[in-house]
Amino acid sequence: MKILLLGKNGQVGWELQRALAPLGDVVACGRAEVDLGDLAGLTRLVRSVNPAVIVNAAAYTAVDRAETDAEQATRINAGAVEVLAAEVKRNHGWLVHYSTDYVFDGAKQGFYLETDAPSPINVYGASKLAGERAIAASGCRHLILRTSWVFAARGANFARTMLRLAAERSELTVVSDQLGAPTSAELIAGVTALALYRVAGNSGEAANPDGNNGFGGIYHLAAAGQTTWHAYAQLLVREARLLGAKLKADPEQIKPILSAEYPAPAARPHNSRLDTSRLRSAFGIAMPPWEFHVRRMLQETHFGDC
Repeated sequence: MKILLLGKNGQVGWELQRALAPLGDVVACGRAEVDLGDLAGLTRLVRSVNPAVIVNAAAYTAVDRAETDAEQATRINAGAVEVLAAEVKRNHGWLVHYSTDYVFDGAKQGFYLETDAPSPINVYGASKLAGERAIAASGCRHLILRTSWVFAARGANFARTMLRLAAERSELTVVSDQLGAPTSAELIAGVTALALYRVAGNSGEAANPDGNNGFGGIYHLAAAGQTTWHAYAQLLVREARLLGAKLKADPEQIKPILSAEYPAPAARPHNSRLDTSRLRSAFGIAMPPWEFHVRRMLQETHFGDC
């Protein structure tokens, strides 16, 4: 099975290079190989590789900048995705695409289901929703994996930012009225590989009317449990200290604030909790508690670089 991986140098893309390797021939591309804003160039790349599966881990992810850069965010998160979906449809292959909790407005009281109506409250979320809809409209076989609060031991993310700030400052303020589950890039990549293995193993089964072979569609992929950014930051600092990190701030010096006290160009949903029951039912995959991979990431972190 030939797999085209886009976004190889991102947090999830980096982990996917390892996780997808046992499944076949992985052709991994980053910005140096393809500009997702160049839709004609993207088409040429896909046709030259001629993959059975495209895994799209590339995206415009600058949430605040998207508010004033809507055209580019939409071109990458929707226009490029539409191209990929069309090429997958033409090739009778599969498209794996990552989406986000930001397609929801965060007003629901419980965990979001895949069947809940999207209602994004910022440009980034709207562009990702447009990508989802382009895939569905294409009729291609696909897995859309919505995730949230992604982190890794490398790259730019909340966990690394908090550790760096805690090393520089004795007191921090962190938003405490947004709920979600920190989800590691390692977990996302591993689940993706397992899902693709199941899909490939059932390629001979009768397909659903949508052509997705009994497995396709939208799935929520997030770690189990819930927390706030504030409690997440406290756990990061507490665990990092236990591992010997030299930090100026301690957990008690991380003060909670409301979202309204930390204005940002893009509004954030107050509830980013995703129900993963459909993923578990379809693929037999149970999500570990969010704390598991946070601690694992900390154990792999060289704190001198935080």
